[in-house]
Amino acid sequence: MFAKGFSADKLTAEQIAELTRLATLCRGDILKMTTLAACGHPGGSMSSIDLYLTVWTHCRIDPSDPFHPDRDRIVISHGHTSPGAFAALGRLGFFSIDDAVAHFRQTGSPFEGHVEREVPGVEWGTGNLGQGLSALLGFGVACRLQKRDVQLYCFMGDGEQQKGQISEARRFAVKYGFHNLTAFIDYNRLQISGQIEKVMPQNIRAEWEASGWKVLEIDGHDYQAIYQAVRQAHQTTAPVMILAHTVMSKGVAFMENDHKWHGQALPLDECRKALALLGLADDLEACAARRKTQNPAVALAKRPHAKAKLLPGVPRTYSATDKTDNRSGWGSALDDLAAVNKDGVPMAVFDCDLASSVKTTAFAKNYPQQFFQGGIQEHNTAAIAGACSAEGVPTFFADFGVFGVAETFNQHRLNDINGANYKVVCTHVGLDVGEDGKTHQSIDYLGAFLNFYGFKILVPADPNQTDRVTRYAAATPGNFLLAMGRSKMGVVLNDEGKPFYADGYAFEYGKADVIRQGGAAAIITMGAMTGRAVIAHDKLKAQGIDVMVVSLCCPADPDVEAIKKAAATGLIVTLEDHNVRTGLGSVVASVLAENGCGCRLIKLGIQRYGSSGVPDELYMSQGMDPDHVVQVILQAKK
Repeated sequence: MFAKGFSADKLTAEQIAELTRLATLCRGDILKMTTLAACGHPGGSMSSIDLYLTVWTHCRIDPSDPFHPDRDRIVISHGHTSPGAFAALGRLGFFSIDDAVAHFRQTGSPFEGHVEREVPGVEWGTGNLGQGLSALLGFGVACRLQKRDVQLYCFMGDGEQQKGQISEARRFAVKYGFHNLTAFIDYNRLQISGQIEKVMPQNIRAEWEASGWKVLEIDGHDYQAIYQAVRQAHQTTAPVMILAHTVMSKGVAFMENDHKWHGQALPLDECRKALALLGLADDLEACAARRKTQNPAVALAKRPHAKAKLLPGVPRTYSATDKTDNRSGWGSALDDLAAVNKDGVPMAVFDCDLASSVKTTAFAKNYPQQFFQGGIQEHNTAAIAGACSAEGVPTFFADFGVFGVAETFNQHRLNDINGANYKVVCTHVGLDVGEDGKTHQSIDYLGAFLNFYGFKILVPADPNQTDRVTRYAAATPGNFLLAMGRSKMGVVLNDEGKPFYADGYAFEYGKADVIRQGGAAAIITMGAMTGRAVIAHDKLKAQGIDVMVVSLCCPADPDVEAIKKAAATGLIVTLEDHNVRTGLGSVVASVLAENGCGCRLIKLGIQRYGSSGVPDELYMSQGMDPDHVVQVILQAKK
């Protein structure tokens, strides 16, 4: 199938002539796209197009089978050059170029303002700069685990080299020996605000070389030089960066080297002038007519979903006398998953210098080829993990809540947009972090992840439930957040004093657990606060007041019927180790309002940033301890 791959010694005169012809057409396509849309980024698209055409023409990718698993992987990091990418891919037969020109940036069209994964030939949507190299490394990790021999190519802009995540990715590539990786920098020396040296001075070549990369400098408009540099990169035992000196808006003299055209489209009359300078026909009216009359939701080849899942194995059960933490329950379940799937689908686990705390140490020891230590580089690691999962490798990204949620929010968002399939495991959430203090207390994880449309959220009540939801998430396609605290606890018991989440329990996503029945009021809680809610129930029962205790492990998809039953008591108290403004209480309030439930609601949770201290003392200081819950309910029942 793949007969190319830069196998020839050099380009022929005929090949150079064809690339020259295609580049002229593509430059016209770029101008027409952006002018018809009245927005976009023509300048960088025109400076990058010679790189795009040379690589896509000769790499191991077949337009007739663009999703072949053994294809080379190409990521465009400066995603705003989508007009250039769409022009190249359209001219090379991945889809109709007429559709791309007519419907660029049009509502309902797949040809968006930044490259998006639904377009054949685009491997990753990279609207935010600095993400592409990380995503490509994720593909590289997956292909390595799947034993696929592929080349990896990343196109970047020079302005985005100011992003710190790129330096993180550079180091990861060297550490893990990605000698099959070639990066290009479109070095036109201009960004939106002007010259890159004035916006933020940096020595791009020296910085890449300092990270251990081989750097080659070429004329980015010389097809032979581009081709030869790629061939040299393939023969180099280090990742290679090709610094391609280019001209912004190359090909149209009155646009060249003017940063204005970085993010501004030509007016109609100037576009006609530019097309004439390129020697191209003026078909703008016909293109505009197609834009107005055709359905922008054009049919494209569909990317197959690579959603591999793991066998769940046999759950572990912690006894009534066991006292452990949820993070250990997760770590033990991870070990079990690795053992039961060792001869099947390969797993990948990513850590950020916290293996002993997030309980991935045993996995790292037993499966070193599947464990990736990203160091204190959370942004890069999260992005790698997401892209890796999208290639069909079951992937876990484990981190402290404050780093794995707040610090990497955008990476999770992009992974979600790109249809990842990874499990974000965050320990040390809430005030339960304790003595580490307010900077390390992740008190906004639920509020943050509720903003994502493709994530399920799991907040288990004890180690037994943690074990079961870990196995469920591993065996279920899609993105998950698994959130848990730090402290050891006893398991949640039923009325008979036996583990509630034991052998007879089967986790069902979205179903609440009624830990205690009662009609006087209801406590709705989640996570490790469940045990404290049970204590409050027992104290109230001793006073002749029976309250319901409901644990919502899945707050992003709450059990509406369970909340309705709780509302029938007339009083709901929500109890959460989370910012009371944006967490469980708000979820319950929305359900009550949307379903017309007449019920008093009292929200108990974190009212302010905590301090260093023992978790129980921190809970007491913010009115989240069982005694305060009791007093609140007693006062409300008067």
